[in-house]
Amino acid sequence: MKVFGLAGWSGSGKTTLVCQVIPELVSRGLTVSTIKHAHHNFDVDKPGKDSYEHRQAGANEVLISSGKRWALMHELREAPEPTVADLVGKMSPVDLLLIEGFKKAPHPKLEVHRPSVGKPLLCTEDPHVVAIASDEKVEGIDLPQLHLNDVKAIADFIISHCSLPDA
Repeated sequence: MKVFGLAGWSGSGKTTLVCQVIPELVSRGLTVSTIKHAHHNFDVDKPGKDSYEHRQAGANEVLISSGKRWALMHELREAPEPTVADLVGKMSPVDLLLIEGFKKAPHPKLEVHRPSVGKPLLCTEDPHVVAIASDEKVEGIDLPQLHLNDVKAIADFIISHCSLPDA
């Protein structure tokens, strides 16, 4: 399974780009899964639902299943946040696992950068950034640059970088 990331500061357009690149990659015959990092306390469950109540009662893991999907929720209960490698190990095999966020993790990544956000480039400090996708040309950087809105070119780059077959 190939792993490739999209990283950038909040407001740079990472989620939008991931949601545009996934169907482009899938249309080329690839199986794709994602891992998304959240910097805040999040919940995929709702108070009053049985699975929520199970977690609130102290269950470490709750698996909920239906005829359409299943989801496993794991409470850390003060344990450290898992590493990217830990999380990748929990995923079912696919052709490509896209990771959104995890700026500091050591996997190859495309930096999503918008100068208008006013944040510094990640690539100057992160040797794992292999290219930049931006809405403007970034001067002084010796990495491949792709336009943020050219989803086909970005998919081409990911496929090539990861040595995946292109339909």
